[in-house]
Amino acid sequence: MRRAMSRPSINFREDMMQIKPFGSLIAAAAVLCLSACASVPMAPPAADQSAKQFAPVADKASVYIYRNESIGGAIKMGVYVDDKPIAQTAANTYIYVLLAPGPHTIRSHAENNSEVQLDAKAGEVYYLWQEVKMGVMSARSQLHRVDAAQGRKGVRETKLVQNP
Repeated sequence: MRRAMSRPSINFREDMMQIKPFGSLIAAAAVLCLSACASVPMAPPAADQSAKQFAPVADKASVYIYRNESIGGAIKMGVYVDDKPIAQTAANTYIYVLLAPGPHTIRSHAENNSEVQLDAKAGEVYYLWQEVKMGVMSARSQLHRVDAAQGRKGVRETKLVQNP
């Protein structure tokens, strides 16, 4: 004789009450992970204020690389000039670097590499926006050369990273 299997009773409300604290914990962890910001060494406030004067340097090219977005805030992105590491950016930060006149390759490294070729002129000021994009495993970046008005606005929204 076959034994009849009894079906467990399903009480949706009781099941949800047991899952709810666990679900809340997962939701809180997800929010924390998404809102976490990467930390990079920051320059003193006086250096930030000085760089935001946007004063050209007679024998060098001034280059601002800014990241004025919060998206991808948990990801640091490396910036290289002529394959030499300059600094890393995090959300709402910028890098200020002086370059000798001549051709330079500026590269942003994240899940991908994005490059801008710059023929730097002495006494000129250049602005590069490090746009953050959605990637497969991590954030991606795209460097864009922007005009002075857009560049100054973006830099003013951010804080200066300490260059080594």
